[in-house]
Amino acid sequence: MANRLQYETSPYLQQHAGNPVDWYPWGAEAFERARREDRPVLLSIGYSTCHWCHVMAHESFDDPGVAGYMNDHFVCVKVDREERPDLDQIYQAAYQLLARRAGGWPLTMFLAPDQVPFFGATYLPRVPQHGITGFVDVMDRVLLAWRERRSDIDAQNVVILEAIRRTDRLAGAADGHDAAAPAAGAPEGWVPAHRGREGAMKPLPSVELIDMAVFSLLERADREHGGFGTAPKFPHPMVIDLCLRQFARASSREIGQDAARVALLTLDRMAAGGMFDQLGGGFFRYSTDLTWTIPHFEKMLCDNALLVPLYVDAWRITGDERHRRVVEQTIDWMLREMALPEGLLASALDADSEGEEGAFYLWEPDAALAAVVPADRPFVAAHYGLDQPANFIETGREAWHLRIAMPLEAIATRIAESMKATTTVAPDAPLDLDLSGVIGPRLERARKRLLAARDRRTRPHRDDKALTAWNALAIRALAVAARVFDRDDWARAARCAFDRVVTDMMPAGRLLASRPAGTARLDAYLDDHAFLLQAALDLLEMKFDPALIAQARHIAAELIDGFGDPHGGGFFFTRHDHEALIHRPRQGFDAALPAGNAVAALALERLALIAGDLHCHEVARATVTAFGEAIGEQPSAFAALLGALGEQHEPPAFVVLRGSSRALQSWQQRLARAYRPSLIVLAISGEHPADALPAVLAHPLPRRGVLAYVCRGTECLPPIDTLDQLESVLGEPGIFSPMP
Repeated sequence: MANRLQYETSPYLQQHAGNPVDWYPWGAEAFERARREDRPVLLSIGYSTCHWCHVMAHESFDDPGVAGYMNDHFVCVKVDREERPDLDQIYQAAYQLLARRAGGWPLTMFLAPDQVPFFGATYLPRVPQHGITGFVDVMDRVLLAWRERRSDIDAQNVVILEAIRRTDRLAGAADGHDAAAPAAGAPEGWVPAHRGREGAMKPLPSVELIDMAVFSLLERADREHGGFGTAPKFPHPMVIDLCLRQFARASSREIGQDAARVALLTLDRMAAGGMFDQLGGGFFRYSTDLTWTIPHFEKMLCDNALLVPLYVDAWRITGDERHRRVVEQTIDWMLREMALPEGLLASALDADSEGEEGAFYLWEPDAALAAVVPADRPFVAAHYGLDQPANFIETGREAWHLRIAMPLEAIATRIAESMKATTTVAPDAPLDLDLSGVIGPRLERARKRLLAARDRRTRPHRDDKALTAWNALAIRALAVAARVFDRDDWARAARCAFDRVVTDMMPAGRLLASRPAGTARLDAYLDDHAFLLQAALDLLEMKFDPALIAQARHIAAELIDGFGDPHGGGFFFTRHDHEALIHRPRQGFDAALPAGNAVAALALERLALIAGDLHCHEVARATVTAFGEAIGEQPSAFAALLGALGEQHEPPAFVVLRGSSRALQSWQQRLARAYRPSLIVLAISGEHPADALPAVLAHPLPRRGVLAYVCRGTECLPPIDTLDQLESVLGEPGIFSPMP
């Protein structure tokens, strides 16, 4: 029989609707029962494409005996962490305090009826194995403590609750402010957090923190394989972005050059390894090893949306066509496999198919080579590593996960050398036979045939809910790539998705977070607003539209009014009228996604320049200032916020181009192809008269050609009428690029 989750729309909760567990969705009913019956709450947090969530469900939640034990002694609550990231943040933080190690999914927490956790675990096998205590044994111990050591639990809960709340105060919130309680608005006599009582501007954190963070990251960098730290290896897109920004601001210093080397090495090794789907495009979640060879086979929209702009930037720096191909193949995957009918994008693809992780992606060499033209088989085997030993070995099974074992150029060189060896030329004669142009199309033909063969397999489950935050990241990725590579199809997809978010996810002016089963629900969080604001500004650079400025200002107002912390600066993760929880997160450090506070600070500062809005500037500055102490303690944890700090110290150059649409196009394309992360370019054609624009954009049209109006901060230059002169100005040290 189905449980209460049958009435929920979350794909993850629906997956558990048939468990014999008497699951409750998160809500007052569950906690009222726990109080009434004096039972602990068993909270399980996961998501629909989570491999170990599936394993625990199969082993324990589908087992009638285990489920009966759960039902007899606990009130059981299921949460989709993608729909309720507020709850996930709270209980992941609590788990780290209780267990003294990082959390993950599935997260299994035991709560008192007042929602305060007293014990936690991640995946638990049904019975003990591999040194992990069994789930039933854990429940026995929890019940024993609940019955016989209640006073100890109560005392511990006070400490845990205070420890969770203290993390906000360390991040800059005013002493004595209860971050768990919804804010009631600014009290009488309130002064913006970045100003003192006399109205003087508080100092920003030192720009030297950026160097400190990059030095720390470079010390942890893997100089052989790329990435940071040891296995398992995650992409850390915000860290890579910080390193590339460091190159832009300090390219003449060794730290800038080294940061670029590490960032580009990481991007190249990820793209050549098993982290990247060599056939279908798109990146998997993370690598289980040092060499990016065997991934956790889950694909998430958010990860790919964050990586696409980095490969765009890598191409702008290097001009390497491999980076362009990664962008093209990743976006092709997003629009082919993740697109929903109305223009939004789905959340994720499962790691499992037919009950096995990675089964959809793994190969046997004979099956792979049988799918391609016989003449191509030697190239394919060498290129993808099918002529080498199996790289996926698990529970006695050996299989091959495709990677770039031999690049195209190396294959072409090998063939050329072989051809030379069979001819009568001198052994020391130069090798001038380049077969890359011949082998490349044959490898591409083989890739398409392999992809077609793979598509006939049972596909992994797709989570079809559309998340506002993740769609916003994807919109930004599409807009950036469309602008740099002049792709109208990507531009249309980006604008279509944004318009659909505005229509479907903001039906009454108030943004919603999730749309499962075609119906938007749940008030949006900080990330939804901040990421969507950033996406609107990237769309504005892609193709100017005054309506986007109005929409951006509305999102910004909702962000500031709904989430702003008037006591300490920055933003809470939940709205002021959100349900009361044991904690109200306000984070500045990055996790799998960039910190919402960081993206908000960066986007608000840029909106301030575009719209001439001083209030947005002051809020952005207050946000960066609020986290100054925490950044100083561990700079490398705040990579995204350091990007905002850099733009506070040195505002972006702001270029307004005025001219006919045709004349503007070549200027816009050329400017877009250079890597200048602190540059805003708006190309405004004659269809937008000056008197219909915000004052800072209301420059007159030239009689012919293009005029460029260039400002940084309060300094503006005379209009520039040649593209070469504009390029020269933008690259001149000390004027519109950082000093060495």
